[in-house]
Amino acid sequence: MIPGVILAAGLSSRMGRSKALLPTSAGGPTFVRQLARSLLEGGVVDVLVVARPEDTALRTEVESLGTEVRLVINADADRGQLSSVITGLNAADHPGVHAVLMTPVDMPFVKPGTVRELLTAFASRHALLLRATYRGRHGHPIIFGRGIFDELRHADPQVGAKAVVKSHAHEGIDFAVDDPAVLHDIDNPGDYARVFNQSI
Repeated sequence: MIPGVILAAGLSSRMGRSKALLPTSAGGPTFVRQLARSLLEGGVVDVLVVARPEDTALRTEVESLGTEVRLVINADADRGQLSSVITGLNAADHPGVHAVLMTPVDMPFVKPGTVRELLTAFASRHALLLRATYRGRHGHPIIFGRGIFDELRHADPQVGAKAVVKSHAHEGIDFAVDDPAVLHDIDNPGDYARVFNQSI
């Protein structure tokens, strides 16, 4: 069993508004809705969205997505992204869970087929971690195996999960996919305008 964790507890300071609730097109689904749908269609069995305590709009959106998508509150969100990684990990970690797939909310166009490929590759290769790549560049999602859960929990908050990924690079798998969306985070209004040909 591999749950999926969507990291959506950032301040979105460069965007100026919640990235999770941005529309993917005029009248289209929000980033969080689009990404949750892709994870579920790709074979993830349970999707957790990590949010800030005060983000009532995101809570409302997640509650509208059905029982397969759950909101998880990160009370320490101001301590950085690692705190959200740990919050999501702890919420997902139950008997039978042998890995967790994680992705930030600002990469909404990862294809369901890509998620399926990653899950299949992880299951067949027994690696400690697996990360998506496109044309040699590292992206998201990343799948963390149970063998490094505790390392994530005790990682240096100043460095974050990157240090754990780097320390196990020789034991992990860089899995190439034909999906440029694994690289394309939409981080600011310029990114949004370029991708969607409209301003927010």
